[in-house]
Amino acid sequence: MSDVAALPTSSLVKATNIRWIVAGLMWSAIAINYIDRTVLSAAAPHLSSELSIPADQMGFILSAFFWSYALLQIPAGYFADRFGQKIGLGASVGLWSLATSATGLATGFYSLFAMRLGLGVGEAGAYPSNAGIASKWFPDGERATISGLFDSASKFGGAIAMPLIVWLIALVGWRMTFVVIGGIGVVWAIIWWWFYTETPETHPMANKAEVDYIRDGQAMKHGEDKTIAMRWYELLRYRNIWAMCLGFFTINYISYFFITWLPTYLVKEKGMGMIQMGFIAALPLLAGLVAEIVAGMLSDRVVRSKRLSLTATRKLFLIAGLTMALCIGLAAVAESVVLTVTLLCIAKAGTTIAASQVWALPGDVAPKNMASVVAGLQNMVSNFGGVVGPIVTGFIVAQTGSFNAALLFSAGIGLLGILNYALLLGKVEPIRA
Repeated sequence: MSDVAALPTSSLVKATNIRWIVAGLMWSAIAINYIDRTVLSAAAPHLSSELSIPADQMGFILSAFFWSYALLQIPAGYFADRFGQKIGLGASVGLWSLATSATGLATGFYSLFAMRLGLGVGEAGAYPSNAGIASKWFPDGERATISGLFDSASKFGGAIAMPLIVWLIALVGWRMTFVVIGGIGVVWAIIWWWFYTETPETHPMANKAEVDYIRDGQAMKHGEDKTIAMRWYELLRYRNIWAMCLGFFTINYISYFFITWLPTYLVKEKGMGMIQMGFIAALPLLAGLVAEIVAGMLSDRVVRSKRLSLTATRKLFLIAGLTMALCIGLAAVAESVVLTVTLLCIAKAGTTIAASQVWALPGDVAPKNMASVVAGLQNMVSNFGGVVGPIVTGFIVAQTGSFNAALLFSAGIGLLGILNYALLLGKVEPIRA
């Protein structure tokens, strides 16, 4: 039996493409997500001075987001599966946007800490909801394309966030910047609530040809009923769930270097000035953005061609991406700055190639109507890689006085990820309770 249901090849009526408008909204939600989580980092010098917040307290404020974000992945995924992604993603964006705007009213440590926790609570629902939407609105043969597309928005948001926010702070001040950035998300939530429906069958603009194209191309037709196949913790009985969680942990361990320590590395280790660093630090993110979109489209083309099974395709792109990510270790021994930056771009592109498959896997393996909770479970574990990675890197740099050992250690983590996907990940198919 084929891993992917056959897609229809012909139709008397031209199918609409409403699912790609949905895809655009999914993409913009993740872009806004990453812009909002960056505002505080850019504004920190201004509000630290104005509100007299010392560096140690600012560290707690910045970390508050990650704890609430990671710990609420499973509840957010369950909520989206249980009540629908229209409410799940709409409430998520609305909540984090209000928390962002309210940060402009902060008066000190406690109010900033509370707003940062609120940001994490809201943003926890974004990725699980998007994975659930992809499982309902797209055929299996387009799943990696849509997954790579919406996740690529994180690189776009990360790349443009800093110059955009710095410009806004100079124009209107840090308080109003929080209000303006948060307001963008509120507008998005209103548009989402007006346009989106839970399934393609219920959307007034999607014709029967498009609905048939989507549903005939799905092995597991999520959203056709409201059945929840099992309790979330019962997912832990399955080998593929463990492989997905552990593998994504290794990918995020490497990925978080690029949004935490890379600027310091370029300035301290490679002697760059701040302006030069600002441009150079964006290059790996932009390389990752392009690579992820291309990888998602290419892997779906391989699946549709039937040249490789779904399992072989997912493993190929996961392992190839992590193999490229090992270049982060080679950067440690590169002598020229150009070679170092090139290797870092290859490494970041590798993590995003793997990520295009990571976000497709929940729809591939989830039991009926559980794609969001599977994505939430996977993302919760992966974000502890994001928490641990910067801490371990900082510890190694403090002990050795150099980033070289930290980069080599990151490559070692990537090698474990390759072994995980090669040996622990089994046949990629829906879990049937």
